[in-house]
Amino acid sequence: MKALPHPRGGAGAAVLGVLAFTTLEMTVLATAPAAYRPVISGALLGAAVTAFALLAAVLRADRRATRQARRRALELMDESSFTAHALEGFPMEAVRPRLLGPNAPSLNHLYTAWAFAARGHDTAWLVRHLDLPAPLARLLTDAAAARLRD
Repeated sequence: MKALPHPRGGAGAAVLGVLAFTTLEMTVLATAPAAYRPVISGALLGAAVTAFALLAAVLRADRRATRQARRRALELMDESSFTAHALEGFPMEAVRPRLLGPNAPSLNHLYTAWAFAARGHDTAWLVRHLDLPAPLARLLTDAAAARLRD
């Protein structure tokens, strides 16, 4: 099973917001007079449920945007991007040791990343749209750039 990517942009802010809000709730509840705690507790519970629902919506939107970006990226490629000739210069010896880890990308995933790198996409693009680790994406883009220079 593939590891989930780290939260990005709005998702990270939403997680921090929920954590801050939860801490604030606990502080308010602990300092409130005993007579008001049931009312405050109910209001805080409603606010917490709303915050978690918003967090879920932000995370879902982030996942949907990532999937749509991948779909658009794959639509940009045509069949000529995946021929034996297109894989010339692929840095197999440098990539091979990175295929052995528990969360290692598949070789097909790396071939796809290579096709994009060979078409001029940079490291940040490969990381963002293909969920590659930055050092591996950099290795591919550097090799693609060297291939173009030769």
